[in-house]
Amino acid sequence: MVKLISRITSPSRIILQFIFLLVVFSSCLIAKEIENNTISNSKFENDNNDNDVVDIEGGGGFPSLDGMLHWAIGHSDPAKLKEAAQSVQSLSADELEIRQQELKEWVENSKMPSDTQLMQIAIADLKNSSLSSEDHHRALQELLHLVELIDNANDLGKLGGIAAVVQELDNSDLQIRITSAWILGKAGQNNPFVQKQILQHGALLKLMKMVQSSSVEEGIKAMYAVSSLSRNSLDGLELFFAGHGERLLQDIMSNSSIDIRLRKKSASLVADLAESLIESTSEPEPQYFSSRYFLKSVVSLVASADFDLQEKALMAVKSLIKLRTTKALDFKDFCALESVLERMREQLHQSSADELDGDLAIGMENLCKEVESLFRKKLEEAPSRDEL
Repeated sequence: MVKLISRITSPSRIILQFIFLLVVFSSCLIAKEIENNTISNSKFENDNNDNDVVDIEGGGGFPSLDGMLHWAIGHSDPAKLKEAAQSVQSLSADELEIRQQELKEWVENSKMPSDTQLMQIAIADLKNSSLSSEDHHRALQELLHLVELIDNANDLGKLGGIAAVVQELDNSDLQIRITSAWILGKAGQNNPFVQKQILQHGALLKLMKMVQSSSVEEGIKAMYAVSSLSRNSLDGLELFFAGHGERLLQDIMSNSSIDIRLRKKSASLVADLAESLIESTSEPEPQYFSSRYFLKSVVSLVASADFDLQEKALMAVKSLIKLRTTKALDFKDFCALESVLERMREQLHQSSADELDGDLAIGMENLCKEVESLFRKKLEEAPSRDEL
């Protein structure tokens, strides 16, 4: 029964039907604009790039009715649409009124379900072990779309959705695990209320294990979720380090065979977590990132040939230098930070315009100078701060 209701109330089906009728009764105006050349054929071809348009077959949605109409126009044949518009124009006033009344009654009777109802249906399907993997895939895709709105994300736990999604992290189906991690990352991002609920269900340690998956896509989505639950969350931060998260990041950053996207995400997370430690009021400051081997794994990324990875690594080094627990001499002697920064400057100067945008090059150069300035200052304070 749930499966049947879910299919009937699928938002994609209802939206498509609604769009069809909406376009029919808007077509008089469209036809007139086409005839006046205010809507060109190129308009129909290019509307797929409009910001209001989302691929509904891929699980997206429309932020407005305007977006619905633009999507319908963009996916229509201009000649056929014009023909349909002319057909509507030929209707008498009475016939048009009848059609409009039919549309009104259809909209009223269709009873498009609310987001809460759609979430309840998807969660019920997810909990129903008798349904197929395909049905579970569909349910997760619905939730992935719905939790983008903060109100829906806040309702996810109330409806039993967080427990259901966390359970799917152990599913044998790779794609189900990937989508489940994605949902948790989206729902928890910058949302302390949801972060706390997800953490209480023990999701973080599971996600940290998934980061090490042989599947690159699973590792990336799991890292996204780990970052979402660790950033701006003291509870998440503590659990991350309790699970030896710094070792996980070190292993990823020091292994050149690991997908570069995962290494970039790791460097970004280091920068964010280090900033969180700097802002923390706890005394003394935790020594999570004080290992010289960890520091070297980050500094080594600055020598990467990929400029984006270089930039993220520099941001991480900048934050790490500002920590009270990291030692200037570790950066100098063990990590060879000075020579790494010098090689980076040479690389920037030798890069062609095709390799690196001018503004980006200037930004990287300034960041490099900032890191060097912080490093020099830390060195000057070394006798009183480092244990020599």
